[in-house]
Amino acid sequence: MASFSVSAALTRLSLFHLTRKTCLSPSPLSFSYISKPHKPKDRIQFRLFSMASSDSKESAANNPGLHTTPDEATKGYFFQQTMFRIKDPKVSLDFYSRVLGMSLLKRIDVPEMKFSIYFLGYEDVASAPSDPIDRTVWTFSKPATVELTHNWGTESDPEFKGYHNGNSEPRGFGHIGITVDDTVMACERFERLGVEFVKKPDDGKMKGIAFIKDPDGYWIEIFDLKTIGEVIRAVI
Repeated sequence: MASFSVSAALTRLSLFHLTRKTCLSPSPLSFSYISKPHKPKDRIQFRLFSMASSDSKESAANNPGLHTTPDEATKGYFFQQTMFRIKDPKVSLDFYSRVLGMSLLKRIDVPEMKFSIYFLGYEDVASAPSDPIDRTVWTFSKPATVELTHNWGTESDPEFKGYHNGNSEPRGFGHIGITVDDTVMACERFERLGVEFVKKPDDGKMKGIAFIKDPDGYWIEIFDLKTIGEVIRAVI
């Protein structure tokens, strides 16, 4: 038998490796996504490995390549933005502000290169500086923002087919995540607003979380802090 691989086990137990399953419902929201089933042998191997180690799953011993003491040079680093290319800023701004409740922190137009970028996030824009340059610095000081990049003309170009969302072949980028007060209530509201679902809270094996799509097809995970612990407990 081949030697046990930690990375293979973790890959099999990945919480967000989703497999598409066609629903029988005639609804236009006709796809639910379920976790790829785990083989009993894989679960046994992982349990044996876990019992053999007194270290936590997050320890360096269980995660080859992990450095637990960051380089002093990275002391001031933080995660600031994720960039999506969008087809139509009018449609995307409506979705991120009206549906998801984000605020526009900063807009930057670059005429020479014919594109605009929009930074959105959950910040109080009343505290933003009035000076354009100071507001840029303020925006870039905020964590976890979304940067929407619009290349001028795509919104009216009949030949433009849209951007790859990372979840069709070849797969790459997966999704961003939004914490809400109550997943079920949030999804009921999304449904009333006509948002497209990848997975509703009761679909698949990971009950309690949802995935929706933005206007360009990018996936957004929806979860709340009241239930996420039990959602994960049920699948590990």
